[in-house]
Amino acid sequence: MDFQVRNFRELWKLQGPLLVLIVLMFLIFFVQSLPGSVFWVDRFMAIPGEVVQSWDDIRSGVGRPDDWWELGTLLSCVFLHADIQHVGMNMLFMWIFAALFVELLGWRWMLLVFLTTGIAGSLTHVILNREDFIPMLGASGAVMGFEGAYLGLATRFRLPDPHVWPMARPIPPARLALLALIGVGIDYFSLFSGQQEGIAYGAHIGGFTMGLLIAGIAAPRPRLALN
Repeated sequence: MDFQVRNFRELWKLQGPLLVLIVLMFLIFFVQSLPGSVFWVDRFMAIPGEVVQSWDDIRSGVGRPDDWWELGTLLSCVFLHADIQHVGMNMLFMWIFAALFVELLGWRWMLLVFLTTGIAGSLTHVILNREDFIPMLGASGAVMGFEGAYLGLATRFRLPDPHVWPMARPIPPARLALLALIGVGIDYFSLFSGQQEGIAYGAHIGGFTMGLLIAGIAAPRPRLALN
């Protein structure tokens, strides 16, 4: 029991902010599931056509508070999910790649990547669907952002073998980075082949690209990088 408590304390000390973020995602989904939540949840989803209209109003000088709210949905939609499978899969993959990012660069860089790639993913989806009025929600853009960020670090530095649960054994960084590259490749193919499956492929690509740029250009040398 003491061993388990000690392990949990060590995990919390290193990954506490990420664990809080993941728990927050599940709590928000639980609140979404309550009766009557539909009357306020819609206000936090990003609707491409409305975001574009609000941006045009702001640029023309006739913007209202509601227009700024619409721009804010580019971030708020990242915290919403459609069903338990949606939030569960997103949080699983975010745990894997974001936990690795925390180990390499710390929780502050993890939060920076989460926020910037989440917004970049939402914005890319809006740009690619300017006349669409279907709401968008989900953290997939940020999840792909961490995958892109890991790829960026793996191309610049020699990284240690990752060993984050639920990986059964350490996986060579190059193989994990290749997995991320294959994933975004599938998104590119799906986007440009015109597949319509209710999936925001543009958000995936935008988040991945932003994460790759952050890690490839701005991120410092990871503290666990090998010589």
